[in-house]
Amino acid sequence: MKRLLGLALALGVLATGCSKVGGGGVDGRANAWTHPHVLTFSDAGDINTLNPHLGQFAAIGDLSSLTMAYLVKWDEHNRAYPELATVVPTKANGGVSADGLTITYHLRHDAKWSDGVPFTADDVVFSTHVVLNPANNEVNRQGWDQITKIDEPDKYTVVFHLKSPYSPFVETFFSTAGANPCLLPKHLLAKYPNINNVPYNNLPVGIGPFKYERWDRQQQVVLVANPLYFRGRPKLDKIIYKIVPDRNTLLSQLQAHELDMWNLVPGNYLARVKAIAGYTTVEIPSYYWDHLDLNLANPALRDPVVRRALRMGWNRAARLQKIGHGLGSLSDSPTPIGAPYEVKEPLVAYDPDKANAMLDADGWKRGPDGIRTKNGMRLDFRYAIYAGVPDVDNGIEMLRADWKKLGVTLEVKHYPTALYFAPIQEGGIVYSTKWDITSFAWLNDAIGDYSQLYACNAIPPKGQNDPRWCDPVADRAMHALYGHYEQPQRNSDVKVVVDRMYDQVPVIVQDQRMDVFAVNGDLKNFHPNAITPFDNFMDVDI
Repeated sequence: MKRLLGLALALGVLATGCSKVGGGGVDGRANAWTHPHVLTFSDAGDINTLNPHLGQFAAIGDLSSLTMAYLVKWDEHNRAYPELATVVPTKANGGVSADGLTITYHLRHDAKWSDGVPFTADDVVFSTHVVLNPANNEVNRQGWDQITKIDEPDKYTVVFHLKSPYSPFVETFFSTAGANPCLLPKHLLAKYPNINNVPYNNLPVGIGPFKYERWDRQQQVVLVANPLYFRGRPKLDKIIYKIVPDRNTLLSQLQAHELDMWNLVPGNYLARVKAIAGYTTVEIPSYYWDHLDLNLANPALRDPVVRRALRMGWNRAARLQKIGHGLGSLSDSPTPIGAPYEVKEPLVAYDPDKANAMLDADGWKRGPDGIRTKNGMRLDFRYAIYAGVPDVDNGIEMLRADWKKLGVTLEVKHYPTALYFAPIQEGGIVYSTKWDITSFAWLNDAIGDYSQLYACNAIPPKGQNDPRWCDPVADRAMHALYGHYEQPQRNSDVKVVVDRMYDQVPVIVQDQRMDVFAVNGDLKNFHPNAITPFDNFMDVDI
């Protein structure tokens, strides 16, 4: 899954505690089952790689935040801060030229890869060429195609030359936001023609507070403290990511105290989680938004009347209450609530009668089986979804019942999470045309750049525009944003894009989420942001 960013807003972590705590703790810990300085977490998912160049599922981004090398990271208020860069480039500090065509990064002199080799500008130049190499299965190259040349004046300075301004560079060029490509060690990878199937992907060497120890497929990924990290040693000795790709199983493991954290707890599990002794919850306004994607490769879905009718004929409010237990907010805009670029759209009310009238007027006739047809096309859609999410499955059944009233039917097919989110070159489902309807959550970014998701030149395999929507008006606005380095200018671009999405409905926005982390009551100093919750782990301890 592509993870984007969040807003520059002081959120303040809201902790709503479970009243129960375990007994018999030692060394000041409340829970006897706590393993000092060892954090075990899960998120009901699996991974296909540990190299964020080749995978976009949320867990890959979280693990990469802890282990891999980036120029820029994001603080607990969703603000950019320098990691391997010494300063975040702006026009004000001279890192961005007046014409917006030159971006200069100055690099730290004291960073080393976790194998002990010094980090230099050679690694940044090499990593840029990796992204640009068409032989590599990069999920997205949006923005990287603006680079005309990269200079290395010395071993600690890198200069990107662009063919046109590109204001999202701060996120795109080796930032943790959105699980973007990390920096790679030239000394380990330069010998390969591409990085698609190299041993490195199974146990990468990075520059973070933690380093990979092992990956036991379909079981766990183990990280240990990196003694060479330039900021010092983190307080945690070990982090274990347990691969538990089923939410009911994950709940059982939490009840058995086999986990210290479940990140991003769905609403229908929240009450049960809060009833478990020894845990508390951390809740923050989210930049994730849930949605249905409509694959315009299907001729029937190219009809905007069909897409508008599907939106109007889906009882999203009932779904949010029954499946999501009211966690989050209904929305018809992808922009986060309270974001500097927020666009509010009138909420389209559930109205199956009006939706049916729209389809009637558009020439879609019900057949003997009740399914609507027009010019040989049927409103009979393939719904692809990842396995192990019973709450999502229940929501699909509610959707099926709603759309049946419209003369629409669904054939649902489940896929393993790792396959579902894999690159198209590896048979991945999301970026393919093996579905008509699919659903998951995108994570918004800090500035409102939707080009990676919806620009005309981002259709797979060139990008992540999985609905394959190409609207000239929205596309111009997305690219106009590139030249606007100040947020007030970008806000007008975002409004054009969102207004067109609202009218054309390539996706049906479901809701804006609330991020909920269920954590061991002994966990300390965990202050996640809305976009990269694992970026700031130096002081986290248990």
